Amino acid sequence: MAKTVLELQVFQRALAAADALFAILQSTRLRQARDLGAQLDRASTRVVSDIAEGFEQKTDRHFARYLYDARGGAAEIRVQLLIAQSRGLISEDEHRAVAGRYEEIGRMLTGLIRYLEQADRRDRHKKEMGEPA
Repeated sequence: MAKTVLELQVFQRALAAADALFAILQSTRLRQARDLGAQLDRASTRVVSDIAEGFEQKTDRHFARYLYDARGGAAEIRVQLLIAQSRGLISEDEHRAVAGRYEEIGRMLTGLIRYLEQADRRDRHKKEMGEPA
């Protein structure tokens, strides 16, 4: 398992997706739709933050709880992007590119949640071979 959150592939992908979404927010009509743009920016930041915050939790189940929130945020972003496209604020290609990233992140989060719930470690941060944390 990863020793830092930066080593988690899902964290890396969520960070890259947040950057891609931010670029769209800066270069499209979403700049003028301040509420929707701000909501998308907050949600993309929250996905990355929930993964990081969860990684620091003591148990696998606590970590999984944060990942559920991150997965919900990824779904929220996909819907908001659909709304932005339907209002003519972003193109279909922009919608497809970024929404596809968040769909993949959602699948990755689901896999990690399943792993954590099965492993169910009570102290995720103990060192290997029984050394005290």
